Amino acid sequence: MMNVVLLGAPGAGKGTQAATLTKQLGVAHVASGDLFRRALSEQTELGLLAKSYMEKGELVPDEVTIDMVLERIRQPDCAAGVLFDGFPRTLSQAKALDERLAGEGKTIDKAIYIEVPEEALVKRLSGRWICRDCQTPYHEVSSPPKVPGRCDVCGGELYQRADDTEETVRERLKVFFSQTLPIIDYYENQGKLLRVDGDRDIDEVSSSISRLLQTERA
Repeated sequence: MMNVVLLGAPGAGKGTQAATLTKQLGVAHVASGDLFRRALSEQTELGLLAKSYMEKGELVPDEVTIDMVLERIRQPDCAAGVLFDGFPRTLSQAKALDERLAGEGKTIDKAIYIEVPEEALVKRLSGRWICRDCQTPYHEVSSPPKVPGRCDVCGGELYQRADDTEETVRERLKVFFSQTLPIIDYYENQGKLLRVDGDRDIDEVSSSISRLLQTERA
């Protein structure tokens, strides 16, 4: 059994690596965003409670979020372990999660941090464009359209979402690093942090993560 926290800034490739890791480790993928969406759609008690805060424009309290997480990891498919994706987001959440897991005889075994330089993240995120008609995604550097401003699939106009502009991207990264660096220090002080260079090809990053985990488990 292995419980792993996956950390990485927007654009670091965390989602891609999470999909690969869950298969390699044979664990359940628990993403906080998915938990909220499912709880809200199914109108669960915790989902309705979270909704009451969101409708007032307030942040959902850590205790409610952690209750959702714990409710999820008690399900049978989590018996072999869990990969936490998008949670914890703050130091207080990391500490609270440890306390609640300890009460159930569980712990976080490893925290993997996919490191990518800020300028590389800005380049990845601010270069994204989407077809207005068919929603096909493009990137100015890694996957540009054949005709600038036009979709290869349907010929539709390409546009850039407001949260993909360079100014917005830098603000998102600023918030991420201010919240996440304390979590990184927290797990590092526990001897649980594994750092991975994420400024490489997807397969190279995946291989590095696998090697690190194999070494730790040996």
